[in-house]
Amino acid sequence: MPSRTPVLRSAAFKSSYGPKYTFQPHVGTITTKSLFRFGVKASAFGGVALFGVIFLTSGIPKIQDDILKKVPFLKNSYDRSVPASDSPF
Repeated sequence: MPSRTPVLRSAAFKSSYGPKYTFQPHVGTITTKSLFRFGVKASAFGGVALFGVIFLTSGIPKIQDDILKKVPFLKNSYDRSVPASDSPF
């Protein structure tokens, strides 16, 4: 019978001074901790994307009327009423 190679021999012996190996789950393993971290990251990216979309489309009158004028502190900045003294009619 052939002798054991150093790689196989090292798997049988475990030194008390060596590193303590622990199980590392596979990338595809789904746990509650990984789902929570994914949810936090996804919500952060979603919030930034929503802000970007609203910022880029804020010049469209339909979005101003339906979304932005309903936000209390943004209502005055999108009010484009012309005073009667400036109206030509």
